[in-house]
Amino acid sequence: MPWRNMIEERLKFVLEARDAHRELTFRDLCQIYNISPKTGYKWINRYSEEGKDGLCDAPRTPKNQPTKISDEAIQRVIWIRQEFRYWGPKKIQAEIVKNFKNDPLPSKSSIGKILKEHNLSNSRSLRRHVARTAPLKDCTSPNDTWMYDFKGWFLTGDGSKCEPLTITDGFSRYLVECKHMPRKRGIDVWKVLERAFSEYGLPNKIRSDNGPPFASLGIGRLSQLSIKLIKIGVIPEWIEPGRPDQNGRHERFHLTLKNETALPPAMTLALQEEKFNQFKKYYNTRRPHEALTQETPSSVYVPSQRIWDGKFRSPEYSTGQEVRKVGRCGSITWKGSAFFISEMLEGEYVGIKEAKVGVMEIHYGPILLGMIDLNRGFKKV
Repeated sequence: MPWRNMIEERLKFVLEARDAHRELTFRDLCQIYNISPKTGYKWINRYSEEGKDGLCDAPRTPKNQPTKISDEAIQRVIWIRQEFRYWGPKKIQAEIVKNFKNDPLPSKSSIGKILKEHNLSNSRSLRRHVARTAPLKDCTSPNDTWMYDFKGWFLTGDGSKCEPLTITDGFSRYLVECKHMPRKRGIDVWKVLERAFSEYGLPNKIRSDNGPPFASLGIGRLSQLSIKLIKIGVIPEWIEPGRPDQNGRHERFHLTLKNETALPPAMTLALQEEKFNQFKKYYNTRRPHEALTQETPSSVYVPSQRIWDGKFRSPEYSTGQEVRKVGRCGSITWKGSAFFISEMLEGEYVGIKEAKVGVMEIHYGPILLGMIDLNRGFKKV
């Protein structure tokens, strides 16, 4: 019913109800107008107090709104969102809790409504989740597992190619390093790792994909880089081929890195490096992380107690393993026979352990390389 016709209908009802000479009972009159007696009395009382204006629908907003968000709180939400353009309601609420402890705290839904009303919300068509994979099951404290990878290249404003190497701590999400790499050689990555180990100590493991220089197609997936890691007491860990989700935490970090530093990129590589440095500080000390219950990575991360002295040592083996040195051409001798292992391990020491009668496991440190069958020779895994 149009609004004006509705008011006229209510006025007609009130006038008929107040007519002392009406023939219908009040209840019958209400039935004709399809309202309850309670509603009928309400309109009569309103008309008596306010005239025709009282027949309009009253606003649904309660007169007293103790939970109404103040203009100051709304402006605070807008200000935080404008300063941190990729923050959603959860991070904004964490920021308010941290810096405005004595003020009323808007709910996450209220913050989301404010963002939407001021055209500050971002729709999210794809929601990424942290990978729940077996190799991360032991990542329960800082430095249990670091992760490293190349983010993927992009062009700076002057057309220069930028491809950063990133290292993060799997537990605290702490950004250990983010540095543009002119070349992706193992020797160049090692220089970055050396600086990280000097500053933060050694992790127990470091995880990567299967691409060079982190891994190879050779025996045990070993590369020169992973051999160096083993010789300083860090276990290299690789995701399964074709399973980037097993490095999901690091992949999700790369999305944040891209949004915050490459959209848009800096004009030059030097300026882009400075942008990475600023991002590292912001990401570690300022940005709340949902996986950390909105704490920052720096509030969770602590450096490792395992300090590297700069020396490389051969892996240690248990008393149940026999040790053999890999000779020239990458072979070892066992039971009077020579078995080719890998030229990459020339001069290194491997451990031999019996798996079953006539079959021996060959390890380089913690990495299983393959099996020696005295009747069939060596077979890599």
